[in-house]
Amino acid sequence: MINKSAKSLICSTILAVSIISTSGVFAASEEVKTTETTTPATRSAHDLVVRILPEHVHDFVFEELKSNKDIFEIEPGNHHVTIRGNNANSMAVGLNYYLKYNCHTFVSWSKGDRINAPAQLPFQFEKIRKEARVKNRFFLNYCTYGYTMPWWTWKDWERLIDWMSLNGINMPLAITGQEAVWYKVWKKLGLTDDQIQSYFTGPAYLPWHRMANIDGWHGPLPMSWINGQASLQKKILAREREMNMTPVLPAFAGHVPLALKDKYPQIKITSLGSWGGFNSKFSSYFLDPFDPLFKEIQHAYIEEQTKEFGTDHIYGADPFNEVTPPSWEPKYLADVSRNIFESMVEADPRASWFQMSWLFYVDRKNWTDERIKAYLEAVPTGKLTMLDYVCEEQEVWKFTNSFYQQPYLWCYLGNFGGNTMLTGNLKEVEKRMENAMNNGGANLTGIGSTLEGFDVNAVMYDYVFEKAWSDGPVSVNKWADHWAAMRGSAINPQVRTAWQQLADSVYISNAGSLGTLTNAFPCLTGSGNWTTKSVIKYKNAELLNIWQKLLDKNAAGNDFYAYDITNIGRQVLGNYFTVIRDQFNKSYEQKDIKGLKQHEQEMMTLFDELDALLATQSSFLFGKWVNDAMQLGATLPEKKYYERDARTIVTVWGGETHDLNDYASKSWSGLMKGYYKQRWKIFCKDVIGAVAHNQAFEPKLNIEKIHAFENEWVKKEEKYQTKPVGDGYTISKRLINKYAAKIK
Repeated sequence: MINKSAKSLICSTILAVSIISTSGVFAASEEVKTTETTTPATRSAHDLVVRILPEHVHDFVFEELKSNKDIFEIEPGNHHVTIRGNNANSMAVGLNYYLKYNCHTFVSWSKGDRINAPAQLPFQFEKIRKEARVKNRFFLNYCTYGYTMPWWTWKDWERLIDWMSLNGINMPLAITGQEAVWYKVWKKLGLTDDQIQSYFTGPAYLPWHRMANIDGWHGPLPMSWINGQASLQKKILAREREMNMTPVLPAFAGHVPLALKDKYPQIKITSLGSWGGFNSKFSSYFLDPFDPLFKEIQHAYIEEQTKEFGTDHIYGADPFNEVTPPSWEPKYLADVSRNIFESMVEADPRASWFQMSWLFYVDRKNWTDERIKAYLEAVPTGKLTMLDYVCEEQEVWKFTNSFYQQPYLWCYLGNFGGNTMLTGNLKEVEKRMENAMNNGGANLTGIGSTLEGFDVNAVMYDYVFEKAWSDGPVSVNKWADHWAAMRGSAINPQVRTAWQQLADSVYISNAGSLGTLTNAFPCLTGSGNWTTKSVIKYKNAELLNIWQKLLDKNAAGNDFYAYDITNIGRQVLGNYFTVIRDQFNKSYEQKDIKGLKQHEQEMMTLFDELDALLATQSSFLFGKWVNDAMQLGATLPEKKYYERDARTIVTVWGGETHDLNDYASKSWSGLMKGYYKQRWKIFCKDVIGAVAHNQAFEPKLNIEKIHAFENEWVKKEEKYQTKPVGDGYTISKRLINKYAAKIK
């Protein structure tokens, strides 16, 4: 039986179908005719279906619930599913829950992944009702804008915002386009275009400029980039607000151009020192918060930003992130935080402040309890929300008396640099989140994820955000069973068993600075650099067994299944590389040239095989990363500029000391053969040459050769594959047959 309200909504939905453009979205000049039962929230939820499931747009009816809590209901009908929620965001979560648990359909954050919903949706099931356990669900990290998003267009963002909506995220970090605002502010203060553009870094490095770590690296930043990102930010914010999100926009935290001193000689600015091995000329500068110009800049920035992008009165500001404050005196730190907040409130009386707690964790030695307490309590309680940034590793709330009663969010970070290591600790995350929700204090206002990069370990982020809507403790194994149904086959026992093994035996450790040895700086023992530690807490033979199980011929061949077999195979082979390297080292110790050459050939072959396997997946294509960057260039010089920026960030990173080499550690097709293989080739040649001449291998000379190769490589303009090629299933079968007997 369909009531009158539902009929009205169905009629409006059917009318909407008739005006969908050929691209699957509404044409710009057309509008959906609404009835009195349609609200902005139901219309936004309906438009979400139009974007992701246009073939099923007539199968859903949305109704708004009056509630001061985030809640959704899913109710079956004879020919449709009714989804109710207190706002569009809650309705989107309800839609996602139905797709995942009733249709075994997964919607990813990547615009390139197909959404495989059944042709006939199920309409027979028990009514479902869920309430969010926490009010706020935060997402993103400054670094994500460097390791994943610098080359994104609106189509990429549109899909991500849909994914965020479906997963209940209602507080996204929204820092795109801020350079356009800063340009106007610095211009008002008398700086020239050249001074401003040279103060900014290259696009991929802007996150670290925004966090006051580096200035000028890969600058000057083109005006076309600055203006283009401002236009993109307007679209991003409009859609996020449409989906009942509260974007966290940036504010001024004290970071200023050194050139400001030329215009205002009397101001007090302090160098924040060298960071990440960069030359001092790339250091950032901090304006004393007690200088009258501080509040003037804050007011100018918030005023210009509000004109350009609007405001939701929540501002992110992160002073002293991985840098040393001018003073460690508790009173000074308290005065700094107080003045930053007061400057926000003077510009926007409704302002509240968001800050990451990473500084308290990463520099725990200096951020003592006394200093943290002084810094936090200087801001009125409730006005400074802390992101407990990497709770899977260290829950800061536990040693700060729950942030001294300031609101905070429990956050899962999960990866550094978007490194492609298979990591995450499902059961420990479940335990910690449940404990925080029960014992973290009334000032725990939400959860979040602060991942540094995408396209890795999607299982962890899906789990974290679904946990926000759980009724209580969640069985990880039962949840993994549902995940397997979405990723492979709802009925295939092999796939389900494989995912149970992954949950029990592989997803048992945190990310850290991890990466397979293929991506590490070449060395005879160890991992070459602190940024790439090849550590696993399971037997590689067990992961190989999981890989074999996933290759069951009856498994469904959707995009996610194809990704998983490639990703797991990548890890298996990457793990095995360590075995070959150790055999190479043993041959070196024994001065066995024949053995050295044999193991060198095995390593080189493995690189080629990895490259071919990774080439089957869009997510693992270095060529796509570079091509996306170049597509944003308006001129040939700009295209080349973006290409170099893209090549550098995922490899040498920057800095004369090479401190951050391989931090991103991405196993991508193109990088495997064109970059990582070539480094190991140089290394192997020198080791074998040393033995052949009855000499000890000299690492220092070899390191210089490899750095010379790296420095030339980032300047190259080679073409790499931009579209997937080959079949991951067929390649995986061949590789399993080859390596099964070797992997113990």
